[in-house]
Amino acid sequence: MGATVAAVTVTVQDVAPGLWLWRMPHPDWSPDADWEPLVTSTCVESGGEVALLDPLAPPDGAADVWARLDARPPTVVVILKPDHVRDVDRFACRYRVRALGPGLFFRDDIPETALEPIEPGSELPGGLVALYDGRGRQETPLWLPEQRTIVFADALTAPGGELRVWATPWHEARALPALRALLELPFERVVVAHGEPVHDRAAFERALQRPPWSG
Repeated sequence: MGATVAAVTVTVQDVAPGLWLWRMPHPDWSPDADWEPLVTSTCVESGGEVALLDPLAPPDGAADVWARLDARPPTVVVILKPDHVRDVDRFACRYRVRALGPGLFFRDDIPETALEPIEPGSELPGGLVALYDGRGRQETPLWLPEQRTIVFADALTAPGGELRVWATPWHEARALPALRALLELPFERVVVAHGEPVHDRAAFERALQRPPWSG
């Protein structure tokens, strides 16, 4: 389903019981970006909590998304990477909930909301667990045990629908070993912010064998 408001289309996708997402164009996207214009925001119910992960606020007229959020109001907002603070202030204020995320931000993109810092190994409300991706970008992917899913910010991307690891100068030395270690978790799928959002475990394994994505 979708809602078109002021030329902005928002689509909603159910991924698994208690796990859904919405996709919409990022307002700062430009044709020279090395990522596709649509970005993913994720909502998960786990352990009695409702968590929003890296949420981007839909237009006010996207009634289907807002109605769904209001029907099961979020209890926490989680930011997985410093440059994904996006609309954390709007969601934290609207639902009067705590927010968690990185301890450091870019000087021109600091939220007003005080985020409780998380780091790899942190257990979050609802039993979600912050992971280590080895890329040195202060990203903490999240393990969702009830849904057997890992949600990434930018460690992986899916340009043209093909899952890839986003390149870093230390891809072989740090990123790949950290991502391979995630195979110890019994996950069935991964969700990524950019490109086709949902991929199975086999696609993740193939991504580790492909050259990294550098745009």
